[in-house]
Amino acid sequence: MEPKKRSSNKLARHDLPQFFLLVALYFVQGIPVGLAFGTIPFLLKSMAKETSFTSLGIFSMATYPYSLKILWSPIVDSCYSKKIGRRRSWIIPVQLVSGVILIILGWAIGKNYIFQGVDNAFHGLPTDVSHTNIMSLVWYFGLLVFLCATQDICVDGWALTILSKQSLSYASTAQTVGLNMGYFLSFTVFISLNSSEFINKYFRSIPKSYGLISLGGYMQFAGYVYIILTIYMIFCTTEHPGRQSQSNHILLKHRNSIKGEEKVLIEYNDGDVISNDKTQNIGYIYRCFGKVLRLKSIQTLSLIHLVAKIAFQCNEGATNLKLLERGFKREDLAVTVLIDVPFEIIFGYYVAKWSSDSKHDESDEVSENSDNPHEKMSRSKQRTVIQKINSLLVGNAGVLTPWLYGFLGRLTSAALGSYVVSRFPADGEVTTSYFILVIIQHLLGSFMNTVQFVGISAFHTRIADPVLGGTYMTLLNTLSNFGGTWPRIIVMSMINHFTVSRCQVSSTHEDYILRGSSERCSGDPFAKVTMITDGYYVVNSLCVCLGLVLYFTFLKRQAQRLQLLPVSAWRCT
Repeated sequence: MEPKKRSSNKLARHDLPQFFLLVALYFVQGIPVGLAFGTIPFLLKSMAKETSFTSLGIFSMATYPYSLKILWSPIVDSCYSKKIGRRRSWIIPVQLVSGVILIILGWAIGKNYIFQGVDNAFHGLPTDVSHTNIMSLVWYFGLLVFLCATQDICVDGWALTILSKQSLSYASTAQTVGLNMGYFLSFTVFISLNSSEFINKYFRSIPKSYGLISLGGYMQFAGYVYIILTIYMIFCTTEHPGRQSQSNHILLKHRNSIKGEEKVLIEYNDGDVISNDKTQNIGYIYRCFGKVLRLKSIQTLSLIHLVAKIAFQCNEGATNLKLLERGFKREDLAVTVLIDVPFEIIFGYYVAKWSSDSKHDESDEVSENSDNPHEKMSRSKQRTVIQKINSLLVGNAGVLTPWLYGFLGRLTSAALGSYVVSRFPADGEVTTSYFILVIIQHLLGSFMNTVQFVGISAFHTRIADPVLGGTYMTLLNTLSNFGGTWPRIIVMSMINHFTVSRCQVSSTHEDYILRGSSERCSGDPFAKVTMITDGYYVVNSLCVCLGLVLYFTFLKRQAQRLQLLPVSAWRCT
């Protein structure tokens, strides 16, 4: 009897150890990501509210290595030791260096050599970060993000070969669960435990002026986590875990059934093993990379990635900061974001299954193309109102359907963000109903972000060529990441540009208009600042409107076309 392939979309039991290894690797990767993308901007704005959005936009340059990693991914893909393994050759040293740097930076922050004032409350000193050198933070955290991005190249490529083909769509689940856990530990959980207000309110009977965990202490703790995982990688993993041997690339497993013994075929992507000589030729990798960039399908997908996230930049980069500016307490914001954590982790699995179940079924295509009039009439009667609405919003079901729904959800969250900020109580007293509104807006945005991330990652995993491994996955993920970083500094600067304030100085009877930051006026003790136009509302409205136009004129139509292309349309080898 010929071996049969499993058709189940569930995560296979034999892939569980590899799945959890991927979760752990993505988890430590999420730690620097959470610090650079969330924690540092939050601390700058909450500890010094006069910090301009332009300054925060400048700090966002620290995240650029994550969006430019394609520049050195061919080197990572082609330079390695055969004895250690193509991926382990990079993951082990990069994680070790990352751990050491986290420990050193944590120590320097605790001693006030870097990011002066951020941990002063823990030493009984006044907290003041208003004079922080933003560019120095860009260099320090940019280095961490660079190492994190290099590790991501390796892990993305490794995920294509350590999971069997039947579980390959769950590589995106491991990425979602791991990255979100690391991100929320570094951002949400840390901000909560770092806040004296949060700790005093929920954990202490005697209030104190500092929280439970300092930034320097947390970074040192994170460094030791990196080193522990690296030690495990050195002694307890191989380049191809889960296989009987590196030369046996197809594992036959037996199970008992009613009819007797049945063979189950378990297959792996082995591009990096079969083409070992070629993959160590950096010229070959760069030539393949050039061929990939010339593919029409890749060019279209690249354009989608570069423009799709413009619609959410103002909401995701400024809404929380505007709430803090209005007077929303850090401990309340920490609670709203903490609620996101279980939703992100639990639903990541189901989103991956949704994406897997949304594959284009050839039998359905044959049925749709049938010339039988009775079949056509039957299908027409079965179309419900909900199905028609779905067709109008996202078109025919396919692997990119979750991504399309996620886009509309994030767009809705962005529009709701302006409403949430505008409804902030004038007296500063947050009511229960308003608090619930903030939670709903947060949950909608974060969950739909997860839907989009898992959906597009599952699509990337399906179309990536295992011969190119990390380079191909890095190209796709880099385009996606860069689409979310290049507009950020522009959008944040536009908020400043469109903000108009009136400054009235009673002592000199001066009355003048300021565009952008009101620091020049707020520095005068006799000045009264009145905001005439809040640039946040202007820019967020522009982003949402642009997102609607892009979606219905370009994104939806092109996503429908791309999800129907055969795998061969994405390959160059």
